[in-house]
Amino acid sequence: MKTFDSLTEQEILALAISLEEEDARVYGDFADGLQADYPEQAEKFRTMRREEDGHRHRLLELYKSKFGDHVPLIRRQDVRGFVNRKPVWLTRPLGLKTVQNTAESMEVETRRFYEAVARRTTDAGIRQLLGDLAEEERNHAHTAERIALTKLSEDEKSQQKRLFVLQVIQPGLAGLMDGSVSTLAPLFAAAFATHNSFATFLVGLAASVGAGISMGFAEALSDDGSLTGRGHPWARGFVCGLMTTLGGIGHTLPFLIPNLKTAVAVAVCVVLVELGAISWVRHRFMDTPWTSAVLQVALGGALVFLAGILIGIS
Repeated sequence: MKTFDSLTEQEILALAISLEEEDARVYGDFADGLQADYPEQAEKFRTMRREEDGHRHRLLELYKSKFGDHVPLIRRQDVRGFVNRKPVWLTRPLGLKTVQNTAESMEVETRRFYEAVARRTTDAGIRQLLGDLAEEERNHAHTAERIALTKLSEDEKSQQKRLFVLQVIQPGLAGLMDGSVSTLAPLFAAAFATHNSFATFLVGLAASVGAGISMGFAEALSDDGSLTGRGHPWARGFVCGLMTTLGGIGHTLPFLIPNLKTAVAVAVCVVLVELGAISWVRHRFMDTPWTSAVLQVALGGALVFLAGILIGIS
């Protein structure tokens, strides 16, 4: 790996060409990844790609006039001092904020590179071009910052809401429903069978954690999100598993109360709150009518609850 100070003027230009090529391709990937969900933001990154291509052409013309047609392959990872970039542009679907912040940091890094090499080169032509590019990259940094602060259009806001529902609300809701409803049967069956609060608590805790792990893996392995746009599978799996566990633990914790009748009464109240929260989420984010949301959730919860009681007293 070369040090920055050891680079010759030929190597500086070759490195600058490589940097502009890489940045242009990254912006192209950004535009491609954002096109479906954020078309207006995608067009801005296409504009930045065209500008980076313009920088590369100017650098190539100067390089050919100074050093000929062969450009040695010198990349940013070959020179000490550059920050390693996390390849967020390879992830699908792309996160808008992550892309915006990455673009801003890329432009700041490139500007600093041009400012540093312009100060140490002695060739007037090279110094002038590098200085001009430093100023243009400064403007690019401002452009990237403005992109990060740009308010989304109504279509993009609608699309962002849809992605939030797909990537967070749906797996979270599925987990909450499973954790809140499916653990009712083993929990209340244990309560009425053992008449022991702490034993019931252990059963509920085991059921909640087990259901969380199962639902988390099931959601993560259901699809990789590349076609459905549902986001990173392990992020969805984490959300689903966490909400499943929380949904079950909510009505399990009351059984830490030593008196079984009191614990059961508190647990039933918690269950009602959980079912109400699920109904609200379905109404708020899934556009389910209030009546349908309440009836569907309440009916399912009641059936599982009764099944647990009947099994427990049998």
